[in-house]
Amino acid sequence: MADKKKLVVVVSNGFDSERASVAWSIANGGVASDMEVSMFLVSSGVDWVRKNALSVARMNPLDPPLNDMVKTVMDSGGKIMVCPPCAKVRGYEPEDFIEGVQLAGSVAMLAEVSKGASTITL
Repeated sequence: MADKKKLVVVVSNGFDSERASVAWSIANGGVASDMEVSMFLVSSGVDWVRKNALSVARMNPLDPPLNDMVKTVMDSGGKIMVCPPCAKVRGYEPEDFIEGVQLAGSVAMLAEVSKGASTITL
C-alpha cells in the first residue's frame, strides 16, 4: 500500500481574515481526499485554536462550523502545531489551547515537508 500524500497548511491569519477560514476548508478537503494533513499556525493564526475561540470565530457562512473542521483534522490523525514564539508573544501558555494542539516550531513543520508534504500558506 502506498503512503498517503501529505499536506501542510500554514495559517498566518487570525479572525480578521477570511483567508484563515479558507485554510481550514482546504485542510478538510485534504482529509476528504485521504491526505495526511498537518496545520502549522503562526502569527495571529494561533488564535484559531485557543480554548473558547471556536465559539467566537467568524467563518465563511457557507463553511461548516470551525469546531467541526478542527475535529475533522484531529480525528483523521492530523497534527495541529502552534509556533511557540508566536504563542509566547501573545501571552499564551500550552493550557490556553484546545486539547490535542501541539506547541511545535518550524523544525517540526519542516520535518513534514521533508517527508514530501505539499504546502499551502494562507
